[in-house]
Amino acid sequence: MSAVSLPAEAIPARELTGAARAQRNRKIKIWSIRAALVVVWLGSWELAATYWIDPFFYSKPSQVWDKLVDWFTVGTSQGSIWTNIAATMEEAVAGFLLGALAGIVLGVLLGRSPLLSDICAPFIKAVNAVPRIVLASLFVIWFGLGMQSKIATAFILVFFAVFFNAFQGAREVDRNLINNARVLGASRLQVLTTIVLPSATSWILASLHSAFGFALIGAVVGEVVGAETGLGLLIARSQGNFDTPGIYAGMIVITVLALLAEAILTALEKRLLKWRPAAAHEQGAQI
Repeated sequence: MSAVSLPAEAIPARELTGAARAQRNRKIKIWSIRAALVVVWLGSWELAATYWIDPFFYSKPSQVWDKLVDWFTVGTSQGSIWTNIAATMEEAVAGFLLGALAGIVLGVLLGRSPLLSDICAPFIKAVNAVPRIVLASLFVIWFGLGMQSKIATAFILVFFAVFFNAFQGAREVDRNLINNARVLGASRLQVLTTIVLPSATSWILASLHSAFGFALIGAVVGEVVGAETGLGLLIARSQGNFDTPGIYAGMIVITVLALLAEAILTALEKRLLKWRPAAAHEQGAQI
């Protein structure tokens, strides 16, 4: 009796299943190690604050947890925690969108125009060298304690983070592609939209990952300097009252918001870069 042979399609399917299982096991291992590190860190902090260091200055995880529960159930000294989160997120998102748009447009334009880039270079470097906390103070004077001053601070932080990447991405475009397109009769606008922007997309998206974190920093810094509501104001009031758990609680809320935004941007990046080979953009996103 002859041996029964497996269908040709069965072998690749088995290999695919094995690869998927290995990837799942790797993710489980990574997240298990991460969870263990967090547990060890929090446990050592709790023990140290209980027996060796003064919890008034350093707080401890149990006090921070109590503060978070109090904020989300009872409320904060500045009203509902959700109102403060909404204010900070609104400022950060507005600054992020405006700063990213301006950074992409100016970065690509200057990247494709050596004359303009040479003219504007010293001015851009000079503004970028100004400490952001100084600009935040000026914005409060110029625009008041409302959202405008926080949006302006977030805008400045995001703009430079995106601008330099867009500028470099526009300059790194393959000259052969541009020359071939011009030989075929492509206009400047067609070269920009079909070659330059797609080639610079990976540079721009890479900057957006850190840019939203900068937008949150800008909004919070502006609120610490002067605000009517927001997470930065909660942190500033906690500092004034020597409420160390309140400072840590505000930091945790901001961190969670930044991680959620990072997850959204990562999903968006995967959708926009589907045309690229998997090895070019998925290996680093497995963690």
